[in-house]
Amino acid sequence: MKRIGLIVNPYAGLGGRAGFKGSDDVSIQERALEMGVVPEAPYRALLCLRELERDADDIEILCGAGEMGEDTVRQTVLPYRVEAKAVEGRTTAADTKEAARELLEKGADLLLFAGGDGTARDIMDAVETKIPVIGIPAGVKIHSAVYAMNPQSAGKAAHSFVKETGVTVAEAEVMDIDEELFRQGQVEARLYGYLMVPQIKAYMQGMKAGGYSEAAGLAGIAMEIVSTMENDVCYVIGPGTTTRGIMEAMGLENTLLGVDVVCNKEQIGKDLNEQQLVELLNGRLFRIIVTIIGGQGHVFGRGNQQLSPRILQMAGRDGITIVATRTKLIGLGGRPMTVDTGDPETDQMLSGYYRVVTGYQDYIPYKIVL
Repeated sequence: MKRIGLIVNPYAGLGGRAGFKGSDDVSIQERALEMGVVPEAPYRALLCLRELERDADDIEILCGAGEMGEDTVRQTVLPYRVEAKAVEGRTTAADTKEAARELLEKGADLLLFAGGDGTARDIMDAVETKIPVIGIPAGVKIHSAVYAMNPQSAGKAAHSFVKETGVTVAEAEVMDIDEELFRQGQVEARLYGYLMVPQIKAYMQGMKAGGYSEAAGLAGIAMEIVSTMENDVCYVIGPGTTTRGIMEAMGLENTLLGVDVVCNKEQIGKDLNEQQLVELLNGRLFRIIVTIIGGQGHVFGRGNQQLSPRILQMAGRDGITIVATRTKLIGLGGRPMTVDTGDPETDQMLSGYYRVVTGYQDYIPYKIVL
């Protein structure tokens, strides 16, 4: 019987829907909860564990107490043992580290953890490269190469690791950025170290690639989008340097790492969170303009959680325009685009081919695959 450790950072990702661009700070968590943001990490961990239920007779889950894992695994048919002590009050980074050490000592063969880049750093501090790990993406910042493409992929990767022979492990980068600078529109990524990750490329994401600076391509994308904008239609402009050019082409101030809204080429919303977007867009015609994350191919669910399943369902699949330079698409190495919204039904709605805008009157058909 294989033993899989499970740690859930229950407050990971709270800042995404609220537009806070991170959740590491306790004060940010409190503000998000006061706004009514519902923690998603436990549900994402559950989606992962569902992929393991078919092997319930051969797998045992070693988990953290209460909301750090126990509450989630109890919703499955998987056998489990609570092997990390209970925590009083809201969990902290220190609690994550302590739980990881305890599960390592109890003999876990693989460690699953739900969180973001801050959680990955905590896991790295605790276990270093002593045990293979798989990250269940649940945070706002997910630049590290230790995470699966989505929660279901995390479960499938774990299944492959414990059930198949010949699966190798190798070091993968743990990256993180300065959240305060991130909120000011500056991305300062840093390599913190490495964790051991199963080499199953079909399920694991790569490290986020650096920015692309194809001036002509970016200018062409901006020209194409601005020239085709319709009157009285709102345009929701997602984060990124590719979409920044669209705002600059209209002479409007851009929130590099946030979500802005334009109507009749005037800015009517700046750096909006999910609830503000719902209130502004309700009853209006609108389109969403987004780009992909270089090197990973994510369209939704990485750094733009303000564009929630609720917003995406309001827009519909036909209300989404994806923009990316040709070099950015080539950089995916033939891998498809993907999404990880936290809602399987919305992910399914978004799948299929899109006419990706790659320049002025220039398009490439490219597919979103789950």
